[in-house]
Amino acid sequence: MTIKILLVDDHTLFRSGIKLLLQRNPEFEIVGEASDGLDGVKRAKQLRPDVVLMDLNMAGLSGLEAMQLIVEDMPEVAVLMLTVSEEAEDLSTALKNGARGYLLKNIEADYLTQAIKRAAAGEAVIADSMTAKLVMQFRSGMNAPVVVEKEKLTPRERETMVCVARGESNKEIARNLNVAESTVKIHVQNILKKLNLSSRVQIAVYAVERGLDK
Repeated sequence: MTIKILLVDDHTLFRSGIKLLLQRNPEFEIVGEASDGLDGVKRAKQLRPDVVLMDLNMAGLSGLEAMQLIVEDMPEVAVLMLTVSEEAEDLSTALKNGARGYLLKNIEADYLTQAIKRAAAGEAVIADSMTAKLVMQFRSGMNAPVVVEKEKLTPRERETMVCVARGESNKEIARNLNVAESTVKIHVQNILKKLNLSSRVQIAVYAVERGLDK
C-alpha cells in the first residue's frame, strides 16, 4: 500500500521540489497540495491523507493552528512539521499540540523519506539537531532530584546514549566514538530493545530523567 501525502507550504518552489522528490518513490502518493493553513485543513478533510507535511509559518492560519485542527478532527492523520525554525519553543508547542514530528527543511532526502514512513507507521519523528533542544526544555522543567538506576546497557551503549541525548546524528556519533556508522545503528537498536523504547527522542528523555546524559 502507498502512503498518501498532502503538502502544505506557502512557498511554491519548495513545494514543487518536495513533490518531485517524493514522487520518485513508488511507496508515496502525493494526493494534494495547499498554499496556506486554511486550505490545508480543507484539503486534509477532503483527501484523508496518511501524512501531512506542514510548513510552520504561513500567512493567515499558521501551520501550528492548521495542524491542531487536523489532528483534532482526524487523529489518525500524521502531521509532520517541515520548517526552517530551530526554536525549541516551536518544537515543544508543535509536539504538545499533536504533531507526529518536527523536521527541518535542510534535512537530507533519505532522512525525509524515512521520516515519512516512520510517521505513517505511528512513530514520533524529530530532526536529530532538535533533540538536544527538546531535552534541554525537558530538563529545565524538572524539579524532583534525579534517581540514577542500574542499567542494562554496555559501556559503549551508554556512550551512544549520551550522544543521542546531545542530538547527534549517527554519522556524528560514529565520528566521535571512532566506530562505523553501522555499529552506531546497532547500538541504538540495542538501546531501544533493552529499554523498551520506540524512538531516539525517548532515549534522550530516558537519559535525562536518570542523569545518564553526561
